[in-house]
Parts: sequence; C-alpha cells; structure tokens
Amino acid sequence: MATGIEPSSHTGATGVHTTSRAAIPARHLRTDRWWLAPACTAAGLLAFIVYSTWRAFANADYYHAPYVSPFYSPCLAENCHTMRGGPNWEIFGSWWGLSPALLILIFPLGFRLTCYYYRKAYYRGFWASPPACAVAEPHKKYTGETRFPLILQNIHRYFFYFAVLVAGVLTYDTALTFRDEHYAWGHMGLGTLIFLANIVLIWAYTVSCHSCRHIVGGRLKHFSKHPVRYRLWGWVGKLNERHMLLAWSSLVSVAVADFYVFLLASGAFPDPRFF
Repeated sequence: MATGIEPSSHTGATGVHTTSRAAIPARHLRTDRWWLAPACTAAGLLAFIVYSTWRAFANADYYHAPYVSPFYSPCLAENCHTMRGGPNWEIFGSWWGLSPALLILIFPLGFRLTCYYYRKAYYRGFWASPPACAVAEPHKKYTGETRFPLILQNIHRYFFYFAVLVAGVLTYDTALTFRDEHYAWGHMGLGTLIFLANIVLIWAYTVSCHSCRHIVGGRLKHFSKHPVRYRLWGWVGKLNERHMLLAWSSLVSVAVADFYVFLLASGAFPDPRFF
C-alpha cells in the first residue's frame, strides 16, 4: 500500500537521512513551540555558569561572620580571607595563588555536570542532541557516551562521594550560622534561614541521585532479605521522581546563598536578626 512518502534518496547520508528512513522534506512535523523548553534550559544554565564563574574568580566578599559562601567552603588555601572561626583548613598552603573557590567548585560542578538530569538538560539545551522529541538533531551520527569526552560521564558515581563530603561541610557551615559575629551561639538571622533552605535542597538533590539509589538498593536479588535497604531504596526512589525539580531548586538556592553573603560582605545591608 502506498504511503505517499518515498524512501530517502540521499546517497552517503547518515542519521535521520539514511536510505532506510522516509524522505520527509520538513525537518519535523511539530506545530507547537518545541524550542521553548530547550531555550529556557539553556538560558537558565548559562545564567548560572556566568554567575558562578564571576564569583569563583572574584576571590572577594565571600565571608561575613558567621556566614561563608558555599562556593568557597571549605577554604583549602592559605589565601582565604575568612575571619577567626571560619572553616580554614589550608591544606594547599601558600603556593596556591588563584581563588580558593576553584579548589572546591570542581567537585559539586563535576557531580552536577555528570548528573543524569543535567546531561539531558545541556544535551538538549546546548548540543541539540536531540533538541526535543521528534525533532532531528543536526549531528551526522550518534556515538552516545562511548567516546571521549562524553565517556567521562561514567565517573558520576565517584563524584557522588565527593558531593556527599561537600554537603557535609555545608551542613557544618549551616550550623555555624546560629552564631553571632562574636561567635556566641544563639543567633538567627535571615542568612540562617537561607542557609537552612539551601542545605535541605542540597541534601535532597544529592540523595535523590541515581547513583545513591543504586548504592542503597542496587545489586540486591531479594529485597525481602534486606528490609532496611529496601525501605531506604523506596525513600530515595520517591525523591528521585523529583530529581529535576530538586536539581533546579538546589542550583538556585546555592546561588542565592552565595549572593546573600556577597551582599553582606560588600556592605550592601546588615543581616536582619530574629534573635
């Protein structure tokens, strides 16, 4: 039965233009604004990239007692400009002359860049691979994550362990926000609430990761023999259903926390106190 669509006559073509595919002149048959979602994704990720790059290389205004920017914590170099009581570990000593944020951001950024959701986000938003469902990608062929550099996505599970360590440090920093500028406990300001919201979202995003789900309940043949791990696997699975929302929420919250510290450290306004 004739379909009205002739096989492709492209010789030497690849991908969607091979001879085994139907020769449809139009690039796609979608009539909706399919480009809106990848465009918004690209804009959101690009905004964070620009902001985080600026803050990472600024090397200033990242500490205002008792708050330390999540971009700069923990401070691993001697050139950290935190005050007494700040999380200065100075592991790298005085030879590191660049911004100390560059020693830290590689781990949470590596975790996010290799995250399954973020792969989907920037594959569609920046690489158009594919830009949307039923819309052909512009690349001649698809090799997946089997070649360099995309094969490096497989180290996501290892970045997860570093992400847990970073989240632990940020939890410690959040606890320190209950001190005042004289390092006496019993303080709560607007920054305390911002840091609390941020660390909750950071942990929720981290444990909702597919790698965490596999660590908790993967490679089990009988869930009935491991009731605790099964229960944890179920909880992580429920969070995993909201992984996209948590990814964006935590991305925004960590930027807000850093920007709030920047405003305080630059003298824009004092931290509002509740008690």
